[in-house]
Amino acid sequence: MYAYIQWDILVRFLRYSGYKVNWVMNITDVGHLTSDEDAGEDKMEKGARREKLSVQEIAKKYIGQFLESMDLLNIQRPDTLCRATEHIKEQIDLIKKIEEKGFAYQTKTGLVFDTSKFPDYAKFSKLNLKKQYAGSRVEIDPEKKQPWDFLLWVTNQPKHIMQWDSPWGKGFPGWHIECTAMSTKYLGNRFDIHTGGKEHIPVHHTNEIAQAYGAFGKQTANFWLHNEWLKINKVKVSKSLGNIILAADFIQKGYNPLSFRYLVMTSHYRQGLNFSWESLEASQNALNNLIEKVKEFTPTRKGVWSPTRSAGKIKDYRKKFADSLDNDLNTPKALALAWSLIKDEKVADKEKYRLLLDFDEVLGLNLAKIKAEKIPAKLLHPVEQLLEQRQKYREQKKWQKADEIREEIKKLGWSVEDTDDGPKVKRLQ
Repeated sequence: MYAYIQWDILVRFLRYSGYKVNWVMNITDVGHLTSDEDAGEDKMEKGARREKLSVQEIAKKYIGQFLESMDLLNIQRPDTLCRATEHIKEQIDLIKKIEEKGFAYQTKTGLVFDTSKFPDYAKFSKLNLKKQYAGSRVEIDPEKKQPWDFLLWVTNQPKHIMQWDSPWGKGFPGWHIECTAMSTKYLGNRFDIHTGGKEHIPVHHTNEIAQAYGAFGKQTANFWLHNEWLKINKVKVSKSLGNIILAADFIQKGYNPLSFRYLVMTSHYRQGLNFSWESLEASQNALNNLIEKVKEFTPTRKGVWSPTRSAGKIKDYRKKFADSLDNDLNTPKALALAWSLIKDEKVADKEKYRLLLDFDEVLGLNLAKIKAEKIPAKLLHPVEQLLEQRQKYREQKKWQKADEIREEIKKLGWSVEDTDDGPKVKRLQ
């Protein structure tokens, strides 16, 4: 969720600055193969087989987890959340337009985009394509005119579960077409900002730009923003590596999920972040202190805010906060400014309170609403030990013993839920 926190802050800041924002987010539930290029198997179908679920069930499961994490991390829901499988017609219509304008050709594997018709194809990624593909381990379709031409519509894959009728045969859309089709449906063929991870630059976003040129004669986005990766032990976080951490996992280990949001803001979106539980603990401490300061500065009586001698300082803080985020979304600088405000003896407490809540419209830490979470002594050892013992009893089918331990855990302030992925604990309210 690292990137989504960064882009949530972007959306919040644009709205804070007076812009009307229409935020569209897509969900790829078909067509994204295990390679970003035209190779491998569909990730949705691979996941369905791995977890012995239908494709629809796997989509529902992970969309549910994603939305739950968004809520726990106080990421605003986008104005439009669109799924690729619900926009097949739009994708087919866009492919037709690209084909009609002479940018596509048919092969045995499907309809392919002809990148030779777009002279600036490699400009966005600044790659030497011939050098890149010379050492590629991906098997290149011999029918492609150029190795980097890419599929718009995939056919002749009878084992693929999700397929639709099309003018080019029964099949499914290539990964890249969905983004162009859905973004232009909801935002028109010219919009301001397109975001993504840096891994999308050489293939996915390069192909999006090519598709847009084929369909509309221009690229659709005015600006492209790419985030660096979140890493754990210096290894990129990804589902394929099995090192994903959900927001619910933070709760299970006794942390406020917003402490992760705080941690994310300590790094610039193009710098990336190396996650550790120690860094999360430090961020929770900082968040706790921030919450306590807001409580300390809270006015004791209601009434009209009256001007103070610190009016000039307040204006200066507002400007510096906006300037830091105007400068390529510099969240570390914005956070540092909040702490400078807290320590500034020349600003009245009530003005600090008002300014911190004003800043929080962008930071999204819910400073006036959440309570400081006490950090557990080294990750809840008593509860973890009880969970392990309970799991042993369950495996031995000693259900009464397992229930007794559940009650012990409850007395410690936690509830236990048994899921397909193992027991999950949640702090009782």
